[in-house]
Amino acid sequence: MFRRRRIGRLLSYLLIAGGAFLLYRGGRDWVESRLGQSGAARELEVPVPPPGAPGASKPLRLGATVAKLSIPRLGTDLYVVEGVDAADLRRGPGHMPGSALPGAEGNCVVAGHRDTHFRVLKDIRKGDDIVLETRAGLFLYRVKSTEIVSPRNTASIAPSSDAVLHLITCYPFYYLGSAPKRFIVEADLAGALDASLATGHS
Repeated sequence: MFRRRRIGRLLSYLLIAGGAFLLYRGGRDWVESRLGQSGAARELEVPVPPPGAPGASKPLRLGATVAKLSIPRLGTDLYVVEGVDAADLRRGPGHMPGSALPGAEGNCVVAGHRDTHFRVLKDIRKGDDIVLETRAGLFLYRVKSTEIVSPRNTASIAPSSDAVLHLITCYPFYYLGSAPKRFIVEADLAGALDASLATGHS
């Protein structure tokens, strides 16, 4: 009886410790995502150097702000950073290095965490507008399809001759631990928007 009580008490302590750890991690991720988004927003406001100026044609550094991603129907504004490492994705959705930049021909790939920035994708649907605002302009993409795939399915990150956007996150959205599948949003470039509309997505 005494041994059983000790085991029960030990299990209680372990459950409390596990809960506290999960709470700490969740709180840390939430704070880092908020701070990361705030910093990324400020960085996007810094003007681009004029052509020929030092640094005007430098490639994107990892962690740099690439674009503001808006989904008007869902009231969502997110800042996309360069890179898909753990540290980058804590700051915001990450543009996959080597994939096309917003508005350019090719496959623009953006990945994000399902439990922070890309949780909103659970409500996205075919026909939704996605606006990517960069220093080069505003680019409108329209959702063509959504799909749930195995992590081994890499079609969404393959090069493309068309101007497309793929948003990638883990699935299911509400899942404890490492999610077993991937949720893919595919959107086609519908065209560039007038820069004066930028304030409408702030």
